[in-house]
Amino acid sequence: MITRPATYWTVLFISLQERLVYRGEFAMSTLMRFLPIITQIFLWQAIFSAIEVERGSETIAGYTFHGMIAYYLLTTISRAFSSMPGLASGIARDIRDGTVKKFLIQPIDMVSFLLVRRLAHKLVYYMVALGPFALVFFLFRGFFEGWPEPHVFAGFVLSLLLAFLLGFFLEATLGMIGFWFLEVTSLMFVYMLLNFFFSGHMFPIDLLPGIWGDLVRLLPLQYLAYFPAAVFLGRVSGPALAAGLATQFAWVVFFAVAARVAFHFGVRRYSGFGG
Repeated sequence: MITRPATYWTVLFISLQERLVYRGEFAMSTLMRFLPIITQIFLWQAIFSAIEVERGSETIAGYTFHGMIAYYLLTTISRAFSSMPGLASGIARDIRDGTVKKFLIQPIDMVSFLLVRRLAHKLVYYMVALGPFALVFFLFRGFFEGWPEPHVFAGFVLSLLLAFLLGFFLEATLGMIGFWFLEVTSLMFVYMLLNFFFSGHMFPIDLLPGIWGDLVRLLPLQYLAYFPAAVFLGRVSGPALAAGLATQFAWVVFFAVAARVAFHFGVRRYSGFGG
């Protein structure tokens, strides 16, 4: 299937216009997402106080209290790039109700179409959310030790872009399972639960002991939240930074191919009911 590039530019511009209609909702929802940070601050403050009283240490796995809060703030940026709400469930729903047929009869690739629409969503999201993000990070500026070196910051930005692609293709692959199973809600719930814990969004995966931490680092989930934050904080640098970015890119390629393969074989068994 050959689609002219101009088609995707049109899809991008239309999607941007659609998303801008809800710019007020984007700004409010973004600001509300930062409210749990207050709870996290009190939680980690209590944990660090207890640790200091018990063993006289002010760090946990190398994180100070300020470093832990800075890490958590940075994961909100990572997750804003990598999270794809409704993508996998939307693909599965389109397969179930027959809406996916339009991609089989029209000269446009489904995966590319969804990628462009998701890109439009993220562009508008950050255009509108820039203010709330700037406000929150200004208020918590004292928790950061400063800006990283230029090459480290470049690695951080690259890791965010790769996190976006990884999050998209990973969830697109999960959504394609709808070609084989009528309902994927339970599977998505399990994935979201694992993602929340093992991506580093809830706590740094450095806190996981021994073999458990090693196993989690073998999963691609760490590149959705933990890895970009660790790069910014300087916990991943030098050869480890280059190796981490290369591994993250390899996971992107893996799931991009997996999504294409799943769609290819999925449409072979698709019966076209509904719609």
